[in-house]
Parts: sequence; C-alpha cells; structure tokens
Amino acid sequence: MPTITEVEVFPLVLSEPDSPPRGYSTKPPWPSIYASSREALLVKLTADDGSVGWGEALAPVSPEVPAKLIELLLKPALLGADPTRVRPLVNSLRSLMRERGHLGGHQGDAVAAIDVALWDLAGRIGGLPVHQLLGGAQRDVVPTYVSGLPGKKDSERVAQARDWVAEGVRQVKVGLGYGVRNDLATVEALRSVHDDLLVAVDIHGVYSVADAIRLGRGLDQLGGWFLEAPVGFEDIAGHAEVARRIDTPVAIGESLRHRQEFRPWLQAGAASILQPDAGRTGITELVDLAAVADTWFTPLAPHHSSGLGVILTASIHAAAAVGNLLAYEFHPTLFGPVNRVLVTPIEPGPLGFAVPTGPGLGIEVDEDAVRAACIA
Repeated sequence: MPTITEVEVFPLVLSEPDSPPRGYSTKPPWPSIYASSREALLVKLTADDGSVGWGEALAPVSPEVPAKLIELLLKPALLGADPTRVRPLVNSLRSLMRERGHLGGHQGDAVAAIDVALWDLAGRIGGLPVHQLLGGAQRDVVPTYVSGLPGKKDSERVAQARDWVAEGVRQVKVGLGYGVRNDLATVEALRSVHDDLLVAVDIHGVYSVADAIRLGRGLDQLGGWFLEAPVGFEDIAGHAEVARRIDTPVAIGESLRHRQEFRPWLQAGAASILQPDAGRTGITELVDLAAVADTWFTPLAPHHSSGLGVILTASIHAAAAVGNLLAYEFHPTLFGPVNRVLVTPIEPGPLGFAVPTGPGLGIEVDEDAVRAACIA
C-alpha cells in the first residue's frame, strides 16, 4: 500500500519585471478585490515510492491563508495515508472543520488543492489519467467559450470579437454592469459581429433585481446566451425572481464550493447554468455536483479565471468526465501565466482544450519555477 510521506505548500506571486509592488485594489463597478500580480497556491504530495502529485487552489488573493490551513490542519491527516483512496481521504478532510461551519471558504479552497493533488498522485501511481479514474472521458476535446473582451469602448470589444470570430469562435462572454442601457448597447454591438455569435453577460452581482430584470428582458430580445450573477452573490431569492421574469438563462456558481451550497439554488430555480470552479470545489466535488445538477437537467459551465496550469488541467479532466457540460471558460487575457509553472506549455483553447492522456493530470510541473515564485 502506497503512503503519503510529504506535503508541501507553495503560495505564489508571479510578478513581471515591471510589476508594481504587491498590493490589492478594486476595479469599479465590480466590488471584488484583485491582486497587482498573479497569485496562486500550489501543493505537492509525495508518496513513499517517489511518486508525486500536484494540486492547486484558486487563490487570487492572499494564497498564504489556505496554505497555512493545509500546513496546520490537513497535512497531519494526510501523512501516512493511502493516496489512492481519494474519496475517503477527501471526505475525511472536508469533515475536519464542518461542525464549525468551515466546509467552504478558505477551508474549502485548501481541501480543493489537496483533492486535485490526490487525483494526480493516484493516477500516476496507477498509470492512468484522471478522467479514466473518474469513469472515462465523455469527450476528447472540452469545448470552451472566450471570456473577457476587455476595453472601455464598444468599438474595442467589437474589434476583439471580430478577431475571435475569424478564428472560428462562436461563444463569448463580456463583463458589464455599467448601466442597463449601456450594457444592452454593448451586447447589441457584439451580436452584430456574426449571426451565430452567442453573447453572455457577467454582471458581477452589482445590479438590483429590478435592473437585472430590465437587462434580462433586453437580452431576451437580443438573443442573449446567458446572464451571470446579475444580483448579489448570496441572493438566492433575487436570482430566482430574475430567472422567473426573463427567458435568458441565469448562471451562478464561481463563489460556491460544495453541493450543499449549490442545492438551494437548484431548489429555488435560481440558476439554469452552474459555474463551479475546480480550484474551489476540487475535482471530486465538481464531478459529484454535475450528477446532482443533472437531476434538475441543469448543465455546467465550469469557471476559470486566474488559475495556473495545474488547476486548468484538473478542470479539463473533470469537464471531460461529466455528461452535462455546456462549455468551459477560457480567459485569453489571463492565459499567459498558466504555463509559467509547466515544463510543457498548454496550447491556448479558444475553441476547446484537448483532454490529456498521460497518467494523473498528464502534465509536468516546473518545480524550479514554482519555488522561485514561492513567497513563504
């Protein structure tokens, strides 16, 4: 029986030569805080036979926090354990602080990183890719949509959309929230780029229910693809009201970390598309959530933003294994640093990502690059 002999954590800051000092700020009208450089958390598990598994949590701000949770709470429970018993181990880790109300949050992120590393390690020990351990890939290529289209002017967004359409892209998402009238003008401009171009809108939770309904009805007329987080992230009733009053599907989920958090959204009819992030749920919970969502005939469009190559690859394996996949999020403007921690780069995926076939996650982490960016 293999056993885990070492657990190492790596909170990272990936700065460029001209990067400003480490700090955080908001980007109005969106309320969330962002780091001045790319931040992430990687974890490395080593077994007694020398096999290694890598995991990653989505930790774009203060990765030292979930790193400390792993060191203090999760590492002691992992040392000496059999890494091929992934589900029992993950269940036990999730239970450690559950009675105290910490199934999610930073605790959930810490468990997610370990979960990914366990699947990678189990696959490497068994010589199988993660998607095969999950029961088999349901697709060889995970379809994506282009997320972002940054710019302050519609002309800038339209120019980018035209470039993507020329490459075959037919699904995009744009972050808005600049007022209902302005948002609808942006969508109308983007829809004019190509008859088959699907345009989704992410509001980042900044609108009232009334404004979200106004926006949604406008999207109905324009043929909007989906409306993401139109009102406050915790407002299940508000999202349900918006969903009842418009035809455009409502999407939610990047802030949620487990099935128990997602369940009331499904029960209330508050979301027609779920957007879990493997960097917050882990692989196990994402796959299990897909099965739960399927009982409501609800598809998944997994979230991805500032994660690096480990969690990107983990998400691809999970997305390949679930039956009710809509599409996976691809952020071209955030893609560059993905490969900073990998020996063999992942190719950008504006149309889709090929599912890796090597053992575990099927990638090789550049440990020297990881250690060079580690801040603890």
